[in-house]
Amino acid sequence: MVGIDQVLEKLSTVIDPDLKKDIVSMGMIKDLELNDGNLKFTLELTTPACPFNVEIEDDVRKAIGEISELKNFDMKVTAKVMEGRSLEADTGMASVKNIIGVASGKGGVGKSTVSLNLALALAQTGAKVGLLDADIYGPSIPLMLGMKDGFMEVEDNKLQPADSHGLKVVSFGFFADQSNQAAIYRGPIISGILKQFLVDTNWSDLDYLIVDLPPGTGDIPLTLAQTIPITGILVVTTPQDVASNVAVKAVSMFEKLNVPIIGVVENMSHFICPNCNEKHYIFGEGGAKKISEQFNMPFLGEIPLNSGIMAGSDLGKPIMITNPDSPSAVAFRKSAKNIAAQCSILAAKLQDEMAAESSEPTPEPTN
Repeated sequence: MVGIDQVLEKLSTVIDPDLKKDIVSMGMIKDLELNDGNLKFTLELTTPACPFNVEIEDDVRKAIGEISELKNFDMKVTAKVMEGRSLEADTGMASVKNIIGVASGKGGVGKSTVSLNLALALAQTGAKVGLLDADIYGPSIPLMLGMKDGFMEVEDNKLQPADSHGLKVVSFGFFADQSNQAAIYRGPIISGILKQFLVDTNWSDLDYLIVDLPPGTGDIPLTLAQTIPITGILVVTTPQDVASNVAVKAVSMFEKLNVPIIGVVENMSHFICPNCNEKHYIFGEGGAKKISEQFNMPFLGEIPLNSGIMAGSDLGKPIMITNPDSPSAVAFRKSAKNIAAQCSILAAKLQDEMAAESSEPTPEPTN
């Protein structure tokens, strides 16, 4: 009769393609029961947005199918997002598992559009997602979500995020009439506002908080990196050299601050002709891949140029909601899954580092 050890041995042959570890050692097998040839357990994936979830599930079924002595097999599949940052070191935001800053070297690359649609793509997988519009000078997320009249309440001295399409949303745009007023603040005030948005907001339990940073390497990106532990930075650029060369400066800044770089996404990568279905590289080709190769970081996706994205942003109707089957929406979903995978990789690395530190012997006191 088959035993539990035999089952676990078979399951340990299934390797997570991202983490390069077997699912048993990763603790992804839960509530295993084996009674008289009847096997039952839960497969707990590292994120609902993992690009290899179906592959892992198929490999598990194949491995179990090789055990001929089993009579019945019942597997439940769930997902629990890994913590990609040290929550113990962040008492102010201890309920947010991953914080992803979205940065660019310059404006005009569609960073806010990418931030919004990636957040929506992650939320559509079932993850709990928040979106912080950290561009105090020019907040655009409320407009893109059709929330020009949106607002945030304060309860128990905590800001309560607005809700939109399953996202928890915070933006300075909820506090001022952006059409008639300009935000004129010095650096310390800007930094103080961002800190309040981070630690004085009731983010509740989030798997991912996407922080849409202003372009460049100014006070706000610096404040984010120095205020709280974050999972990493996603860099957004366009194909042409003028954008990718400036994006390199943002990468360099965060590397100097010892903030992990999750990877790079290329926006406006190409135009797909609706008549011939051919790709046309209007702004050049390969800018993001050059950055990826130069800094040895993952190239996570390319978003095609689409007039529907622009129109949707102006009308407050994101393309992930209005046209989820479009090539652009498909590209956002693919990029979001790759980003989630990189967060899991960083989380596993963090766990290994913490385990190594805890196993180190305590130095003997010196007299």
